[in-house]
Amino acid sequence: MNFEKVFAKIGERGTDAIAEELLRDIKTEYGRVPLIFERMAERPEILISHLLYKGAVVETSQLEPKMIELISLAVGAALKCSHCVEYHMQAATAKGATRAEILEVILIAGLLANSAVLADAYRVVNGSEPCPSCDLNGPDFEKTCFND
Repeated sequence: MNFEKVFAKIGERGTDAIAEELLRDIKTEYGRVPLIFERMAERPEILISHLLYKGAVVETSQLEPKMIELISLAVGAALKCSHCVEYHMQAATAKGATRAEILEVILIAGLLANSAVLADAYRVVNGSEPCPSCDLNGPDFEKTCFND
């Protein structure tokens, strides 16, 4: 990504025109524009800065585009973002991912999300981490967790 050229285009054409161009490019590449990008475009500086950052990360990555989309799909699944899953599933498929690969990354995402829940909960039960509920209720409140 040539930042100098991007900034020169912004200076020549303005942020509104560049944001519109970016949305067209996204639609051409992915077939649609995610809602978050549409909302960001209401404040073009936000959309442009977000997409510049995204572009810098992706374009300097050692990972293949398909792998980046599969990771994005897994993260979306772990974060329970159905729109993210749908979008990145479509993008991963367009970049060559198979149904089997998509299902596998979803299983891995579920495994890690489940492990995170267990790791946090077991630490609270074992008393190695403070119980957030007990801490919020204050020292005089009768504690109901297993930390005592």
